[in-house]
Amino acid sequence: MGIGAPAVIVVLASASPARLGVLRTAGLDPGVRVSDVDEDLVLAASSDAPAHDRVLALAEAKADDVAARVSDIRDCVVIGCDSMLLIDGELQGRPADAEQARVRWNQMSGREGVLLTGHAVRLVSAGRVVAEASAVGSTVVRMGRPTDAELDAYLATGEPLRVAGALTIDGFGGWFVDGIDGDAGNVLGISLPLTRRLLADVGVSVTDLWRPHSTGRPARNEK
Repeated sequence: MGIGAPAVIVVLASASPARLGVLRTAGLDPGVRVSDVDEDLVLAASSDAPAHDRVLALAEAKADDVAARVSDIRDCVVIGCDSMLLIDGELQGRPADAEQARVRWNQMSGREGVLLTGHAVRLVSAGRVVAEASAVGSTVVRMGRPTDAELDAYLATGEPLRVAGALTIDGFGGWFVDGIDGDAGNVLGISLPLTRRLLADVGVSVTDLWRPHSTGRPARNEK
């Protein structure tokens, strides 16, 4: 493989532009199918489970929902992900509004949280799931201390309302994250190393999914 189109199509079970961007930058051209999963119901059903298990349940539910609806594609691998921030023992997803985002930032300022991202991979052949693998990635995020004026400006961008925990490192929020311990991709919504291992667990080599180079040879780094 590597010359023509990949034999297995990649389907991302997420509407996240950040996840799609990470995969495209890393050489994939996934299709996007957004799941119909009710996240609140999934979380309610697993309310007594550990945080890792709850986040994983969301990712698996999304991957399973999409895997059941790709009958138009004979062979594909479905990747489902979901991210939440764990701080003070509480999981935080996307804030409901700007005021909730402000409350969260006041709580997080100058502290550490753990960004958990559930990853679920499903290999589908002829409309049937033939292999599956799942895991959770975790990254420690060290939050800065934005001033009141800075926080007002950040909230005005609308970005905190679109991301788990009301923060991200690849946009305006990057100014207010002092550092991370772990995989940066996991904070963006998908860990490439973890996804590679899960693909291998279902019998798929990630290099077989890379888009072919026009010359048939690896591209050189630009200066």
